Amino acid sequence: MLKQNTLKGSFSLCGKGLHTGLHLTVTFNPAQENYGYKIQRIDLEGMPIIDAIAENVQETTRGTVLVKNNAKCSTVEHALAALYALGVDNCLIQVNGPEFPILDGSSEIYVENIKRIGIAEQNAPKDFYVIRKKIEVKDETTGSCITILPDDEFSITTMISFKSKVLNSQFATLDNMMDFEKEIAPSRTFVFVREIEQLLQAGLIKGGDLDNAIVIYENETTQEKLDKLADEIGVPHHDATKRGYLNHKPLVWENEPARHKLLDIIGDMALIGKPIKGRIIATRPGHTINNKFARLMRKEIRAHEIQAPAYDCNREPLMDINRIRQLLPHRYPMQLVDKVIELGPTSIVAIKNITGNEPFFIGHFPDEPVMPGVLQIEAMAQSGGLLVLNSLDEPERWSTYFLRIDQVKFRQKVVPGDTLVFKVELITPVRHGIATMHGYAFVGEKVVTEATFTAQIIKNK
Repeated sequence: MLKQNTLKGSFSLCGKGLHTGLHLTVTFNPAQENYGYKIQRIDLEGMPIIDAIAENVQETTRGTVLVKNNAKCSTVEHALAALYALGVDNCLIQVNGPEFPILDGSSEIYVENIKRIGIAEQNAPKDFYVIRKKIEVKDETTGSCITILPDDEFSITTMISFKSKVLNSQFATLDNMMDFEKEIAPSRTFVFVREIEQLLQAGLIKGGDLDNAIVIYENETTQEKLDKLADEIGVPHHDATKRGYLNHKPLVWENEPARHKLLDIIGDMALIGKPIKGRIIATRPGHTINNKFARLMRKEIRAHEIQAPAYDCNREPLMDINRIRQLLPHRYPMQLVDKVIELGPTSIVAIKNITGNEPFFIGHFPDEPVMPGVLQIEAMAQSGGLLVLNSLDEPERWSTYFLRIDQVKFRQKVVPGDTLVFKVELITPVRHGIATMHGYAFVGEKVVTEATFTAQIIKNK
């Protein structure tokens, strides 16, 4: 089971803000388990904290802007992309101004410093949200579309398209987050010369230059107009007859703009609040549709807060009925676990197939067969017993007994033909022969029963 991660220590980076032009310092700090990403404005009274979640995005003009109450912070996506891609789950980010420094316009410096300071594993499990069905967001006006499909890992393919002779159509793919450092992180943000004047009039890109952005000159204009624009942003004059990329540093890759759009998607997906297992296909992405998609994903996660384990009936079980009988003393009609499909140090996933021949259906009820809730809890506890007993030497010499059952909820009836999938996790380590566990029973994607229970492990006489 993968665990959550934080930083081993703190590090700070300094530079100018892309939009404000201010000299800024941002500091990345370790954080406790289940903390997520939070941004603290240390220059404001009370040093308010902004949760880095999709609902707090207020603006998406040339960057992702997070706002909570009167606190605001922009240009966060490059840093969040680095944290997310490198597997850092929990981090407190402190900044002394309204945006993160732009640095070189990529995630490369963030990645270098995260790796320099190191990543520390924590005790809590990494809480993945597994995509089980196609989810899609479209913008018919812009032609933008983001689709996510089931996949074993998190991967992205993005396609960009502009009405430009210099930058027309490109695509980029990242199949493995391990490749982010070399294949995506160095890609820089980009802007068209035709956009610069509008951005300046909007009070943006005061800190933009040829060192922190790729500038694309594709619509020929007069030398006078181009020189005036160059003076406004403090860059050297350029021959107005030569179209192309205006940069001190050449493109790292021919499709660097597409790779940077992919980087932005990762940064905006970090605002979902959970690592994802699924494949994103993005057409003409941008921060606006990225945020719409991230908000939809958060809504989807809330609707399926507890995800059912994936059950492949063709997969060989880790424990079959014979092994279960070696560990548990239960026999017909009280053996209520058919097989175990997942087993870790602190969790187990077990299966019970419900048939019309179950003996309890004779009286519960003759005309409407329903599995008694107490037997669902018993089956869940047997699964927990298998988890605990499997870790003991000579498990056949031990038994588990209920001490306590709490927080029981029955959400849906269980009937013949259903397949019950039990997921049971230890809440705390086993101490003095006492095990406290929380369990869920699923039918399909729905939770039908849940409970917290405490059991005692006793040696058989």
